[in-house]
Amino acid sequence: MRKLKLFIPLFLFALCMAFGGRPSDVAAAEREGQYYLGGMTAGFMLNAGGAEVIELNAVKTEEGMQCPAEKAGLRPGDCICAADGIKIGCVGDLNEALTRSGGGEVRLTVRRGAESIEVTLRPVKEKTSGTFKIGVLIRDTVSGMGTVTYIDRETLRFGALGHGLTDENNRTLDIGDPRMFRCSVIGVNKGTRGKAGELRGLFLNDKVIAQSEKVCIAGLYGTFEQNYDFSACKTIDILPISEATIGKAVIYSTVDGTSPQEYEIAIAKVDADNRENKNFVIKITDERLIEETGGIVQGMSGSPIVQNGKLIGAVTHVFVNDPVRGYGIGIEKMICE
Repeated sequence: MRKLKLFIPLFLFALCMAFGGRPSDVAAAEREGQYYLGGMTAGFMLNAGGAEVIELNAVKTEEGMQCPAEKAGLRPGDCICAADGIKIGCVGDLNEALTRSGGGEVRLTVRRGAESIEVTLRPVKEKTSGTFKIGVLIRDTVSGMGTVTYIDRETLRFGALGHGLTDENNRTLDIGDPRMFRCSVIGVNKGTRGKAGELRGLFLNDKVIAQSEKVCIAGLYGTFEQNYDFSACKTIDILPISEATIGKAVIYSTVDGTSPQEYEIAIAKVDADNRENKNFVIKITDERLIEETGGIVQGMSGSPIVQNGKLIGAVTHVFVNDPVRGYGIGIEKMICE
């Protein structure tokens, strides 16, 4: 068997040279079908950038019900970033800060929209647990859903989304939990002119499919689990932006359940030099998809764009005033990250 493995590359080299080929031609042949085509949805968790207040709750103490947070002026949506100058990165950090206080004054640094404010309060001791609390329900991660674009067959590294991730204040978010879960689409809020739609998904928490590693301007990246079932995945090669053309193409998206479907689109514009993630302007032409979603909706970001059987990019944004149209990023930009 070892001799066979050594012999085949030498044979291919000789064959290529005999017909005027070069070693690089052999390498190109070996790279055919080097990617698994995506189109499946995945759920992920991102850092909220602190301890985000979801709602205010009174604390039951020996003296009755108290809510120091409300008294200090905290509001739902505020994000607690520091306590007495020490960074708060998660719920545990806040709990430790309140314990350290021993019921004394705590100075909180709070992000409220684009502003940073400071509030001072005194935690109270909860009657049943004896722990110090301020009367807030908080979270330190936010969940999201997007579409996987490609998976490298050799390394199992993947790219998804095709764009960076920000919150409602346009603040860049980082990975909160490296695990990515299989996600089932259970409904769609259809897109309409002036309002973007969205996929509604359910995390299948017993189905970890990948480990995420970084988020950047070109998308979400990481590595798929080796035990993931790739048997239903198509294999595909990439096509550089320079060879993409205006005209017919398809996208692969999951808008119901867990299985990607092929939908027809038209490429209206190709801009290889665009420095943002807007190398393509696309239009959904498939009546099935328009009927189901109204066009491009949140959660479809990362849907692979395929032309002439080659992967050329991914869906990234929707035109809010025309949901059947949107932008796409060139696959080269995603793979180079």
